[in-house]
Amino acid sequence: MRTKTPKESKAILTEIVLPNDTNNLDNLMGGRLLHWMDIASAITAHRHCNRTSVTASVNNVSFDHPIPQGSIVTLEATISRAFSSSMEIFIDVWTEDTLSGEKTKCNEAIYTFVAVDNMGKPAKVPGVVAETKLEKIRFDGALRRRQLSLILSGKMKADDATELKALFA
Repeated sequence: MRTKTPKESKAILTEIVLPNDTNNLDNLMGGRLLHWMDIASAITAHRHCNRTSVTASVNNVSFDHPIPQGSIVTLEATISRAFSSSMEIFIDVWTEDTLSGEKTKCNEAIYTFVAVDNMGKPAKVPGVVAETKLEKIRFDGALRRRQLSLILSGKMKADDATELKALFA
């Protein structure tokens, strides 16, 4: 199984915020954005491993700026690291000013997907080769985020989290 670069599986979705996508303040509902993020990251996961992949967790979501009705929203989903059967996917969310075309990053999230076989059991996935500075930063941090997630879910003992312990030693 050959390793892949993040650009080989990157997914870009563009949406426009319509009235039925908004809350009472005429801003994009968080749930709708989560839905779009899940779709973008699912496409990235599938492209990376060429298998059905399911959402295992939403590890982090930041809603930094409201997205008003009528905005053009672009989601860029990129794999940061792959483990045995799981993949960490970063989603960067941008809004585009409809008059100037200027893009502003407004949100981001980290999703974890697991590839599954025809029986629904976890399946092996290819590794990731980070190329850019940002890809390398995200790749390096992925193991720490994974260890923290495993500790919080009770699947790993804190003493076994070598990457996390190295931060404090």
